[in-house]
Amino acid sequence: MANTFDVIVIGGGPGGYIAAIRAAQLGFKTACIDEWSTPAGKPAPGGTCTNVGCIPSKALLQSSEHFEHAAHQFGEHGIEVKGLDINVGKMQARKDKVVQQNNDGILFLLKKNKIEFFHGRGSFGSRNGELWRIDVAGKSAQTIEGRHVIVATGSSPRALPGAPFDEKLVLSNAGALAIAETPKKLGVIGAGVIGLEMGSVWRRLGAEVTILEALPVFLGAADEQIAKEAVKIFAKQGLAVQTGVKITKVSTKKNVTVEYTDAAGAAHSATFDKLIVSIGRLPNTEGLNAAGAGLALDQRGFVTVDDDCHTNLPNVWAVGDVVRGPMLAHKAEEEGVAVAERIAGRHGHVDFNTVPWVIYTSPEIAWVGKTEQQLKADGVEYRAGSFPFMANGRARALGDTTGMVKMLADAKTDRILGVHIIGPMASELIAEAVVAMEFGASSEDIALICHAHPSLSEAMKEAALAVDKRTLNL
Repeated sequence: MANTFDVIVIGGGPGGYIAAIRAAQLGFKTACIDEWSTPAGKPAPGGTCTNVGCIPSKALLQSSEHFEHAAHQFGEHGIEVKGLDINVGKMQARKDKVVQQNNDGILFLLKKNKIEFFHGRGSFGSRNGELWRIDVAGKSAQTIEGRHVIVATGSSPRALPGAPFDEKLVLSNAGALAIAETPKKLGVIGAGVIGLEMGSVWRRLGAEVTILEALPVFLGAADEQIAKEAVKIFAKQGLAVQTGVKITKVSTKKNVTVEYTDAAGAAHSATFDKLIVSIGRLPNTEGLNAAGAGLALDQRGFVTVDDDCHTNLPNVWAVGDVVRGPMLAHKAEEEGVAVAERIAGRHGHVDFNTVPWVIYTSPEIAWVGKTEQQLKADGVEYRAGSFPFMANGRARALGDTTGMVKMLADAKTDRILGVHIIGPMASELIAEAVVAMEFGASSEDIALICHAHPSLSEAMKEAALAVDKRTLNL
């Protein structure tokens, strides 16, 4: 039967299209279903990450950083800029072009790997012996069958109760990426990755940004020392962050008024031109016909899986944001590859302990492994070493010496337990720590490696040396 496949992947985001490619590489006849569309109605695979997440946000961050450098830092280099202005429309057009290039690249990869692509929404139909029937609702309805199904439907933004997204005044990540002109006053509810990154973009372009966070501490998932350093830096930049906030009311007319109480219980009211709400994301399971198929979901709506990403149904798997674990594109990719390997009878591997986290603010924040507060709570004896970029020659030459590298190692074995970075190119530097931890390296191993000079990576070596209290350049 022409429409019968070994593997059907529902969802074409990072977890989905990567799972499909690996399955095809392993010799399986593979199909991938995805419903994302361009404004013209053409396929736009890549999920949230490519369309309204990782990729477009980095494009806008890059543009806004160039603008800020031209306004405040070029002068130090003898570069004189007069009449500086920002064409937000042109900036957004560049972002859209970057997104389209990625969409087209994914479609090319699917075609290259002989994966049949279906543009539409996939949902479970009836079981046909050993085959799963999957209904595709697109321009024309059709049904395909597969022996294995991988659910990779991703997630969607969580709305604030009483303040639904209209993408004009109250914005999700999608609306935040499509603002047509710089708002004078921008409110952000949620000091997570999306809130900080989008707040940073529009702050650089001239907006007065206020971030309201419900948690009592800033960046509670990060190492406490790094988080405290970050909030100080952001405050100097003009990014106002309030923690311990409770939102009591949001009302919209020509603008957005937010009523809230602060950490001390005092009532406040603030009016913004735009309000970005980034208070978490919900798994996309609506429309899958999970109940009809008997696919088990947990109380929060996530697909229930075991350690191998296998669901309660035979030959049905799930990966990425729709299952437990961090909602990160690279985590989804690793799970997608691992599931394809397991279908082939191999041993797919994903280590949650070495999944890196990155916030693409300026300075960037990145970490992997345990934080110092986690080690203390677990009663683990450790040694800590840190090194500031202020003492790094390459950072001085770049003109960006904010932040540090911090390394945590087991007090007895010296095995690296966590690495935390705030500073220039932290997103790239963290990869060395991930590799080291995957190989069970000690801080001494990093300290003994010859790092190029001058390079930012020398800060990693010096932090490793600091674990043993023998830094060389501080």
